[in-house]
Amino acid sequence: MIRPASPYRFVARVVAAAAVALSAAACSTGPGPSGSAPVAHAVPARLTHSLPDDPVRMLFPATGAETRWTQGMDVLRQQASRYAAASCARDAGISLPEQMPVAFIPFGDIPDLDFIDRHGFGQSAEVPAPAAGPLTARSGNPAVTRSADPAAIRRCSGAGSAAARRTREAFAPLQEEWFRELASLRRDPATIRALGALPGCLAGHGFHVHDEDAFFGLVDSRLLTADTTDLPRVNRELGHAYASCMRPVEAVREPARLRLRTRFVDEHADQIRELRKTLVPSLRGTEEEYGLRLSFPAP
Repeated sequence: MIRPASPYRFVARVVAAAAVALSAAACSTGPGPSGSAPVAHAVPARLTHSLPDDPVRMLFPATGAETRWTQGMDVLRQQASRYAAASCARDAGISLPEQMPVAFIPFGDIPDLDFIDRHGFGQSAEVPAPAAGPLTARSGNPAVTRSADPAAIRRCSGAGSAAARRTREAFAPLQEEWFRELASLRRDPATIRALGALPGCLAGHGFHVHDEDAFFGLVDSRLLTADTTDLPRVNRELGHAYASCMRPVEAVREPARLRLRTRFVDEHADQIRELRKTLVPSLRGTEEEYGLRLSFPAP
């Protein structure tokens, strides 16, 4: 799963597998085995297309809710990359290796607690399909007729990578610098004190771990091993416990991130002034070029 370079932990290994299982469980309407309990339905996440009032909130997220915009930008980048690579493959009459589906992946160190409380760790909004896929965008191109040789695969993968770079080249260095700045908050004494209370709170919900990383490991394990019919309940309980216990931590970290962003914006005023003018038109250009629509997950 690809995302912009950042130092942040996120629960990514299980997202695709868990989402598939959650969908299967949530959509099941047939009768279960005799005597079995009804399947608890997962709450579907929504999509929104509304942009923030200031692009700074999308490029340099400081709150969990703001990361939804950042996730949407990264999905647009991935979709542009997939489109360009698939278009190259179509023109060459080859097929490319199968890839994991594009997904909205949250940032672990800027947790969206409202979203997690509602949807847990294993489900986000479904990424919308492009309006016109590369196999139907233009006519008169050869059908896939042969297996791809390694050079052809590299060429088309390179076309995808180039498309991805173009979507980010104007802001990537500054955004990556912002993520590095945020890493300093891990050493903040107030944050460390707040995180010290996390194990006790989680134990009150029945999850006995020694720190946040251990809890994420528990999330991975539980979501990967839970029975499909029980997965929505497990996911919901994990998400609710984490959101409840992390709210005191975020009450400390979120104001600190906002103060840090204010300083960061002041220190890079000229670059950010330009990005405020150019970011949205650039995103709209990507949408038009590849038949995409910028979308964001919403609770």
